[in-house]
Amino acid sequence: MDHKDLDVWKKGMDLVVKVYQITQSFPDTEKYGLTSQMRRAAISIPSNIAEGAARKGDKELVQFLYISIGSLSELETQYLIAIRLEFVIKEDAFEQQLTEVKKLLIGFKNYIKNKYGE
Repeated sequence: MDHKDLDVWKKGMDLVVKVYQITQSFPDTEKYGLTSQMRRAAISIPSNIAEGAARKGDKELVQFLYISIGSLSELETQYLIAIRLEFVIKEDAFEQQLTEVKKLLIGFKNYIKNKYGE
């Protein structure tokens, strides 16, 4: 399966771009802190989808999808921290983007798992 054909990968890539845009305005003192953490978590989402899709079996794909879900949870938490620190203003569109990617990830993971009755 080619990961570039997966909607969840495409939406994950869009999320990376948005995170880079959001963190652009963070203080310079956060360059190696929250800015870096949020970007790494965001990048991890489509990267793990791609790696999982390139593996031999669906069990490995599911493992990488779990990692992507974990990275998304990290990103959500870091976003909430950024709001509390007043680095960013709460943005409904970004929160909807996070929710959409989470739903797609969970749905894809469940589809793959159910495909073999696991």
